[in-house]
Amino acid sequence: AGPSASKSPGPSAAPAAGAAISDVIAWIEAGHPADPGRYHTATRDGAATPLGTDIAFSGAAGKVSCTTDSQHTGGALLCLVNLTAPPPAPATAYGKWQGGWVTFDGTGLQVGSARADPGPFVNGNGPELANGDSLSFGDYRCRTDPAGLYCVNYAHQSAVRFAAAGVEQFGCLKAVPPPDGVGTAFSC
Repeated sequence: AGPSASKSPGPSAAPAAGAAISDVIAWIEAGHPADPGRYHTATRDGAATPLGTDIAFSGAAGKVSCTTDSQHTGGALLCLVNLTAPPPAPATAYGKWQGGWVTFDGTGLQVGSARADPGPFVNGNGPELANGDSLSFGDYRCRTDPAGLYCVNYAHQSAVRFAAAGVEQFGCLKAVPPPDGVGTAFSC
């Protein structure tokens, strides 16, 4: 059996659920590096807002919009995902339920959040990250593909796939009971 008989995904195949973190990282790194300088602005209704050192980008054919908000969340990556079947609001949710609000900080992943305001998304969305391109910032590197947006957190060797079909965790992230006001949660 030659290399084509290998079960690990090649550079052209997006990682499937349960893929080893090393395969996910290798696939993300095989993407064409995008210029991070293009992703420091968010746009809403034609008005652009400079984000300073924060990053904003969209991917997966507009189904995912992500941003960093270092002033309020440290190093977390925040994404709004247009989920086909978002988690339902838990009884502990107060405020407007956002089933597709995802917070990923490397050691934790939370899907669904009760929000009183749009947070950093008030500025709109970042530019589209083209399929096959990867974007590096802080401890993260993300790559977009028709199968979804994949992001790795190198510091914690964890990764996430954001897609309309759902949010998939890789690496050390395991399901945990969600805190109040959160739909589903994973932790290292």
